[in-house]
Amino acid sequence: MTAVIETKNVSKIYKNGSMDIRAVDSANFQINAGEFVGLVGPSGSGKTTMLAMLAALLIPTEGEVLIDNVSLGSMSEADRVRFRRERIGFTFQSNNLVPFLTVRENVDLMLKLNGQTNGNSSKRVDEMLDRLGLSERADTLPRQLSGGQRQRVAIARSLIHSPSVVLADEPTASLDTERAFQVTRLYADLIHEEKKAGIMVTHDLRMCVFVDKIIQISDGKIASIIEDREAIDALIACG
Repeated sequence: MTAVIETKNVSKIYKNGSMDIRAVDSANFQINAGEFVGLVGPSGSGKTTMLAMLAALLIPTEGEVLIDNVSLGSMSEADRVRFRRERIGFTFQSNNLVPFLTVRENVDLMLKLNGQTNGNSSKRVDEMLDRLGLSERADTLPRQLSGGQRQRVAIARSLIHSPSVVLADEPTASLDTERAFQVTRLYADLIHEEKKAGIMVTHDLRMCVFVDKIIQISDGKIASIIEDREAIDALIACG
């Protein structure tokens, strides 16, 4: 199976005077289509830096990040911006919805930015909102939604333009436990159904009950990659 995401000896190094700080150090892993992965580790372990490189927001100091077998570091900045907009979907803790656009307009915005508006685009938006239980809120502004509803809109927006990769940075951190489980379950279901390569950065191991693989990172290094279901459940149980 061809990997959608592949890192090859990826490092991100920052200078601090005469010292080299390795925020990410020689990371190697692959993620396939339809695979939902939890990226976990303590604060300062390199999770956010790793996610930024996968999102083409940072370029590795060493090594390569490939998405759909395309090396992100080999592109011009303009090409990276276009690639990021077309091939990568984002969900963030703060959801970053446009406050003066309705739910439907926030989701449709991604199609417009990617030139994907056509006769079927409205139907796709409506189907996505229905799948996420948001049909009755389609004409509502973000400020009129609950936190869980806003995150579901953010998930819809991240998937609507059919990206290859979907990245989530602590998407449930501001939600209560019940809503966090609901949002993560929906996220996992959609990644599996739409055959995306999905990565969720989370500090809450309980959310990893829905993932297919856990990548543990510590001090910038990949400490372990856990794919066995029993081993994942055992890690969750240990907290």
